[in-house]
Amino acid sequence: MPEIILKNLTKTFGSVKAVDNLDLTIEDRDFVTLLGPSGCGKTTTLRMISGLETPTVGEIIIGGRVVFSSEKQINLSPDKRDVGLLFQNYALWPHMTVYQNISFGLENMKWSKEEIRKRVKEMGDLVKISDLLDRYPSELSGGQQQRVAIARTLAPNPKVLLMDEPLSNLDAKLRMEMRAELKRLHREIESTVVYVTHDQLEAMTLATKVCLLEEGVLQQYAPPLVIYDQPSNIFVGDFIGNPSMNFVDARVNEVDGDKATLEASEITLEMDFRSREGELKSGDEVIIGLRPEDIALNPESGANTCTIYSTLPSGMETVVRAKIRNTMFSIVAFGRVDFDVDSKMEISFPSRNYLLFDKATKKKLGAGSLKFRD
Repeated sequence: MPEIILKNLTKTFGSVKAVDNLDLTIEDRDFVTLLGPSGCGKTTTLRMISGLETPTVGEIIIGGRVVFSSEKQINLSPDKRDVGLLFQNYALWPHMTVYQNISFGLENMKWSKEEIRKRVKEMGDLVKISDLLDRYPSELSGGQQQRVAIARTLAPNPKVLLMDEPLSNLDAKLRMEMRAELKRLHREIESTVVYVTHDQLEAMTLATKVCLLEEGVLQQYAPPLVIYDQPSNIFVGDFIGNPSMNFVDARVNEVDGDKATLEASEITLEMDFRSREGELKSGDEVIIGLRPEDIALNPESGANTCTIYSTLPSGMETVVRAKIRNTMFSIVAFGRVDFDVDSKMEISFPSRNYLLFDKATKKKLGAGSLKFRD
């Protein structure tokens, strides 16, 4: 399976830049999710790779072959790019059986009847619909229809699979099951997959790499856990994670080697850096980023006592809102626990994964541990 290279890819609609100078290399057998809020350019990027949308400027290379180049005046049609497309709407032929839906494209490609029969059986076994081949789409559940659409897409053995929110029509339980199936499928067929979603959980659980876009501009491109632990800026840190990262405005009071004293609203914190990516000096305006699961609550009250504002227990975990002086934190407490509203708890920071961002540029300055200072 090939790698996909996007060079300086730009798409404008009138005065609006849907995709702005995107450089991206999707390696052989990667499962890359294009993630971001509505209107960020992820579907436009997918459509440009497929050939359904013509870029304004740039170059697209699939498997070493230039399929689009604004400079060289190359623009191969979708059928010549050897890509498989799977969209939110499964678009199954209602008057055809499952077998006929899967075989339809192969017949158009002039495959022999025996080759088609063998390939349909392979696809039926692969996506576990062998017992449904004689049924019509109206006789299938949403998940079964999705499997048929996947089988139909895979049948011609395309070099690249392009998927645009294919699970969004399914209910939550079925989406979870289909995510697991897609991940298994990716390993078995060893394909290169580009997958559009606005669901961060889907992106994180499926992808080998996540491409996060905002207003057509690439914000970060990295493996899911790298994006989660090392967001390049505030947008990435805020978009990834549920509940969202806590952000606390602060001013740098003092810098001493790998330590900095930070003054927030009625709270003084000391950060001990394990990594630094920018200059820091006294007087700088910064933002501290704390993941909710990296904040601990303890029954003992003390100097750093917070007040429980609200709790949302779900069995596996409880999401807590707690206030210390004038600062509100979202906290995740794991396990079957709950807390009394307005009760007092001690708050602490046991992790080394707290982040510091520049307030003006929104870019990450460093990461490290945190503790209260009197």
